[in-house]
Amino acid sequence: MRHYPSDRVDLRSDTVTQPTSEMRKIMSSAIVGDDVLGDDSTVNELQEYIARILGKEAALFVPSGTMSNAIAIKSQTKPGDEIVTHKKSHIYLYEGGGYASLAGCSVSLVGGDKGIMSPGDVKSAIRKSEGSQSHYPNCSLICVENTANMGGGSLYPIDVLDSICQIAHDNNCRAHLDGARLFNATVASNISPDRMVKNFDTISICLSKGLGSPVGSLLVGDSETIAEAHRWRKIFGGGMRQSGILAAAGLYALKNNIDRLHEDHSRAFKLAKSVNSMNGFEVDISSVQSNMAYITCQNKSASTVVSELGNLGIDVLSINEDVVRAVTHLHITDEDISRTIDAFKTISN
Repeated sequence: MRHYPSDRVDLRSDTVTQPTSEMRKIMSSAIVGDDVLGDDSTVNELQEYIARILGKEAALFVPSGTMSNAIAIKSQTKPGDEIVTHKKSHIYLYEGGGYASLAGCSVSLVGGDKGIMSPGDVKSAIRKSEGSQSHYPNCSLICVENTANMGGGSLYPIDVLDSICQIAHDNNCRAHLDGARLFNATVASNISPDRMVKNFDTISICLSKGLGSPVGSLLVGDSETIAEAHRWRKIFGGGMRQSGILAAAGLYALKNNIDRLHEDHSRAFKLAKSVNSMNGFEVDISSVQSNMAYITCQNKSASTVVSELGNLGIDVLSINEDVVRAVTHLHITDEDISRTIDAFKTISN
């Protein structure tokens, strides 16, 4: 359902969502205080609520997912350490090298089909300074992304998550989950959030993607790590005073917008399947496991496809020279998907 005036179908990202009228009402009446001083009751309620959902001790409300990942890395490593993550992870590709510039860490990159790391590859990527005659950095943190954005919104099997966490802990590393779209993963796999994150030390949750909140993310974990993260949030400039207005939107999103995510998944799959049957386009249907469709353009450049679809009122994002991405979200209707399919038919050849 469109909650704002527009004649376009915006599939560039699930970050383009705008607050619904109900969410705006909740925001306008939120009880607020000074969160830097710890007395914004709505922020405190949000933090306690997500901690309970995930079965962890504490949580911290921050402005963005990038900051949440940054303070997670900074709080669990020291300069000169190394982190392990997938070579197509958001932490590596799209966060400005924060692991290096802010935390002073190097990175050991792991491959894997559809953005999914195997436990064996993670184990092989862990380097420890001990026994290396000081040649190696000390790996101290394993970072997993679920769903895997650049894998097409793909999901980690729960046994793989468990195994990666076990390998991390067996090697004296901590495990961080970049769960920007965690609830897409839990809904798609029918696994409870607390079970999915059970063995992770910290988890980052984004409220402003599929859940539809305008701003904000959460870092969740044990009390000691979150207390350290609170310090780094301040240092990085993430203390937001009367942020209960935003936290209220996050609470509404968590309480009202999780169960409906399966609608986004169904619409993404319908779009992907239809486009895959057209001349000039190809989609790896096996990768369409949540709310994304990565579409390979065979006869035109991705930028040309973006432009031609844009002329028909459909907005998508180019990922590279021959791939565009379409992401469904709470503002996308069945009619929007039909209109998008028709637009792809129009430009196909």
